[in-house]
Amino acid sequence: MKITSVETFLVPPRWLFCKIATDEGIVGWGEPVVEGRAETVRAAVGELSDLLLGKDPLRVEDLWQLMTKAVFYRGGPVLSSAVAGLDQALWDILGKSLGAPVHQLLGGAVRDEVRVYGWIGGDEPSAVAEAAAEQVASGLTAVKMNAAGRIGRLPGKHEVDGVVARLAAVRDVLGDERDVAVDFHGRFGVAAARRVIPELAPLHPLFVEEPVLPEYTHRLCDVVSVSPVPVACGERLYSRTDFLPALQAGIAVAQPDLSHAGGISEVRRIGALAETFDALLAPHCPLGPLALAASLQVAFATPNFLIQEQSIGIHYNTGAELLDYVLDRAPFAFPGGAIRRWEAPGLGVDIDENAVREADRAGHRWRPPVWRHDDGSFAEW
Repeated sequence: MKITSVETFLVPPRWLFCKIATDEGIVGWGEPVVEGRAETVRAAVGELSDLLLGKDPLRVEDLWQLMTKAVFYRGGPVLSSAVAGLDQALWDILGKSLGAPVHQLLGGAVRDEVRVYGWIGGDEPSAVAEAAAEQVASGLTAVKMNAAGRIGRLPGKHEVDGVVARLAAVRDVLGDERDVAVDFHGRFGVAAARRVIPELAPLHPLFVEEPVLPEYTHRLCDVVSVSPVPVACGERLYSRTDFLPALQAGIAVAQPDLSHAGGISEVRRIGALAETFDALLAPHCPLGPLALAASLQVAFATPNFLIQEQSIGIHYNTGAELLDYVLDRAPFAFPGGAIRRWEAPGLGVDIDENAVREADRAGHRWRPPVWRHDDGSFAEW
């Protein structure tokens, strides 16, 4: 079997899909994207396709090594995301060629279902409480919220009280039997995180996410050491070597993104590395159906898995939804807050290619917002 073509599709609301075709008619789909830099990743996929055309797609690991190391300048979000989507598509082809789901090729399933959570925002108490109630009504047993919107690196008492009030409002809706995670989104400084997290502990968040920016990973231990709440991070870490210092700092939950951190091939290794530190895996995934499918395949086969993010109904999805590009929506249902294990070959997703090609004609230019503090200086989004 040989790879004959690599195509990319820029689809709303903010995603990029890729399709690898072969001379035997088997095709694989993946999702290589950096949110807000989709066109740049598209160019990177085009460059990497030169390494793939004419090659045997079943040599997934060899091609991963080639894509990541056959250039002098390596790593970074753009290259690793381009590799990630192509890697997903190669695993899809491998599974389809063998008539087996990817999780079987990773050693077989270790669970029958994967618990999932949804995002509910976090700007003010009444809004997040209402959003949490909607997610509970949809069947979810866990949600994630922002700790705050625009906030200073060292917030005062009023701002800290606001963070606690928002979480308290959500806890009131969820009760004790459901979970809420709190995303700091790198908006707080180290000192602020050390101050705020203990204030949240009585409300028992499942974890606090990205309490410091990834460039300050060397300060993570200063947060973990005083945190009574499990600390999570990883959506902006792209390799095992990126995760090593975070794990050494004592994080409890690793959150690689299957469309950023080198795809299935690298994330399964990140999960194994995390296990040696007694850390759990909770892949980041506010993206489309292929990124979610790849995440689920890893989750089905990973012993130290915790919970899976999914973006059905997330506020970013304007103009298109996750399920708009799949022919069979049933596998994505989450009765009881969990997605049942799939047995369809490859990634297990039937992509509506006509819908994808039509969406690509319109494309998108999604960009993240640019925030400013009241004094006019840049604010972390």
